[in-house]
Amino acid sequence: MPDHAEPPQTSPPGTAERRASRRPVKAVLFDFHGTLAQVEDPQRWVLEAAAACGVTLDRVRATSLADRLLTAGRAGGPLPARVPPRLAELWADRDLYQHAHRGAYTGLAETVDAGIDGFADALYERLLIAEGWHPYADTAPTLTALRDAGVPVAVVSNIGFDLRPHFDAWGLTDLVGAFVLSYEVGRCKPDPAIFWRACGMLGVDPEQTLMVGDTPADAGAVAAGCSVLVLPAAEPGRENGLGTVLDLALPA
Repeated sequence: MPDHAEPPQTSPPGTAERRASRRPVKAVLFDFHGTLAQVEDPQRWVLEAAAACGVTLDRVRATSLADRLLTAGRAGGPLPARVPPRLAELWADRDLYQHAHRGAYTGLAETVDAGIDGFADALYERLLIAEGWHPYADTAPTLTALRDAGVPVAVVSNIGFDLRPHFDAWGLTDLVGAFVLSYEVGRCKPDPAIFWRACGMLGVDPEQTLMVGDTPADAGAVAAGCSVLVLPAAEPGRENGLGTVLDLALPA
C-alpha cells in the first residue's frame, strides 16, 4: 500500500483526516502483465499456435502440451522449473534484449517435443499480438478515469517486445502518456532507475507518483521514492481491483 508522508492518523478509515495524511498522487505507473492484462488461457495458446502451423490438435493433446510447456516456462506464466545451461545467458538477459527474450522462450518451448514444425516460434508469436492477451475488465475504465481527471499514466514493464501495438488494438493508447519498457531503457524492475525514467517522462516527482503492480519487483519503486500498490493478479476477463487506484489517486 502507498507510504504515508507523515504518520497515519488515528481516525477511522475513510475519514477526511485519513485522506489528508496520504501523499498526493500526481501520476500513476502501471505494470503490464498481471496488472493491466493477462495472457490467454494455456490451452487456447497451444491450439492457436498449432493451427498457425497447419496442425489441428484435439483438446486432450492440447491440454497435455500446455501442462508441459508451462512447466518448461512460458512468457507471462510460471517461471521455468529448470533453465538448460545453453539458455542461461539468454534467460538472464531476456528483459534487456529482444533477441534474448525470443531466444529464451522459444528455447524453453523447444525442450517439449510436440512434433510440430515451427511450433516454438508460433507459440512466441502469440505474445506479440493483442489476441494473445486479455486486458482486465477494469483496465479501460480505470485508465479513462485517470485521463479524465488529468492524472498522467505510464506503463512500466520488464519485457522484451513492444507493447504499443497491443494498446493500439485495444483502443487504449491515448490513455497512456509513456511506455517504459525494460528492453528499450536498459533497466529492469526493481532497479530504481526504471521508475525514475518513467517519472521523468511524465514530468512528475517520484514522491507524487503511485506504482501499481503485482510482484516484489514492482514494489521496488519504493526505493525510487514512489508509493506502491501491489494487487494480486486476477484471472483473465475479470476485474483486477484497479478501482483501488482511483480511490488513492483521485480527490474524494
